[in-house]
Amino acid sequence: MKPVVGGWSLRRRVVTLLTVVGVLLIGLAAAEAAVAARNRTQIDAVLNQTGPLRVQSQELLNALLDQETGIRGYAVSGDPADLNPYREGLAQETSVVTSMRALLDDYPQIGQELRTVEQRSSQWRQSVAEPVISTTEQSGTRAGQALITEAARQQFDQVRAAVNDLQAEILTAREQAATDVRTSSNVLVVLLIVAALVVVVAGAVLLLSLDRMVIRPLTGLANQVREVAEGDYQHRISTVGPPEFIRLGDDVDAMRQKIAADLAEVRGARERIEWVNSQLQKQAEELTRSNRDLEQFAYVASHDLQEPLRKVASFCQLLQRRYAGQLDERADQYIAFAVDGAQRMQRLINDLLAFSRIGRLTTGFVEVDLNKVMGDVAGQTEAARQYADAELTWTDLPVISGEEPLLTNLLANLVSNSIKFRRADVLPKVHVSARLVGAEWEISCEDNGIGIEPEFADKIFVIFQRLHSKDAYPGTGIGLAIVKKIVEYHGGRVWVDTDVPEGTAIRFTLPALPADVEAAAAVESPDQPPALPEGDTTPPNEAPAALAEQSDGSDRPDRADEPSGSGRTGDMRETVG
Repeated sequence: MKPVVGGWSLRRRVVTLLTVVGVLLIGLAAAEAAVAARNRTQIDAVLNQTGPLRVQSQELLNALLDQETGIRGYAVSGDPADLNPYREGLAQETSVVTSMRALLDDYPQIGQELRTVEQRSSQWRQSVAEPVISTTEQSGTRAGQALITEAARQQFDQVRAAVNDLQAEILTAREQAATDVRTSSNVLVVLLIVAALVVVVAGAVLLLSLDRMVIRPLTGLANQVREVAEGDYQHRISTVGPPEFIRLGDDVDAMRQKIAADLAEVRGARERIEWVNSQLQKQAEELTRSNRDLEQFAYVASHDLQEPLRKVASFCQLLQRRYAGQLDERADQYIAFAVDGAQRMQRLINDLLAFSRIGRLTTGFVEVDLNKVMGDVAGQTEAARQYADAELTWTDLPVISGEEPLLTNLLANLVSNSIKFRRADVLPKVHVSARLVGAEWEISCEDNGIGIEPEFADKIFVIFQRLHSKDAYPGTGIGLAIVKKIVEYHGGRVWVDTDVPEGTAIRFTLPALPADVEAAAAVESPDQPPALPEGDTTPPNEAPAALAEQSDGSDRPDRADEPSGSGRTGDMRETVG
């Protein structure tokens, strides 16, 4: 194939063709619009002018005939009631003439004929109708009938002839308007056919031009690119056609050269990637082995390490009980240190095991009623609450999706912390509440304890981070770290609210069930009232002023005395930070 001669670009050729076609179509469209407007005017003349004029001319003739009939009847009977057709015909004539005049702006000849009808009808009334009426009223029917002569009849025939001329003129105007409508319609059809031919010819020219200037060069370019793609990177790509395609072929050939130059480098990179993949596979195997070692360590820590610890603690306690007071004071102190250290090591191992098992040993998420969980928590913390004379309350809590043992451990840690970090001179109070914020439940555990300084709000959730000495407040410093891990495992977040006036407020979020979110959205929507449960007749605007507060005290024994077996944490023991 030889290059196409000519310097016009494809864009310029297509724009020129489209411009010529566009000018032709715009001219045809303007002509069609003018013809269509004239056609509408002519159709309007047929439908809204000449058509109604024909009907009204017939009504005018009927009105004149009614007048003539009324005059004849009155002349025969002399009854004034027989004049009603005359009076009604006269009124109808006036109304019809007024309506016809409103349609005669474009028809002066019809207007002249209408005036002739008016003149002749007026002359007939003056020379025949009115004299007959007055003569009949004064001299009787015989005198009135004498006035209805052959000349009177001929005069009315002239009125009828004038109406016939009027109708003939209206018919002529209507036929002319119909002829004009047919002519303009034919012209409009011819213009549409010409426009269609212009479009078809332009489409054919464009199709042939695209085949010659676009499709063939692109097909040749595609075949050459396919050869390169099959592996012949040394094949030089050349193309023909408009200047754009020639530049495209040069760019593709430059890309081929770049690919050929980079191919060797890619081969080297592939070898390096394979080496990296092998290293990653080794690291994955090492990580798998490390995880097995960690699981083995957890097993050892939960079984083998605790056995010698229990033995050390047991024998130290035996020494403490048997030889207490028999040795000197320093020996008793050393034995107490040993017992305390062994016990703290056991607690630390148990807490580490609980922390490591969160999210690893899972039973699957189910719907959990946090009110039932709080009943279990009240049972677990009963001894600590009785010792500290603490009060634990909670409002109605939601049902969420999660693992009940972990959620029980979470709330038990928070309640135990609130009881532990109490003020010496104030009876401790702990309150748990919840509110729906967007698509999450925000659950708060508030107390009236010693509180937390704002600068330590983030540190308390770090494992083994303690703000007080173990002598002041016992514990391993891992409880709130477990709380954070459980909350994050359930898809929430936890923080300390430092804006409370006294005590501590720890808040955390848990994802809400879709049904709760939809119900809240329905209540907040102003256009749709919330649906009442089946059998509930309470109006929506009479909701309770406040949620009933649940308490574990003597006035609410059903919460504290509920069985708590379903809320235990299995192998994980309750831990307090």
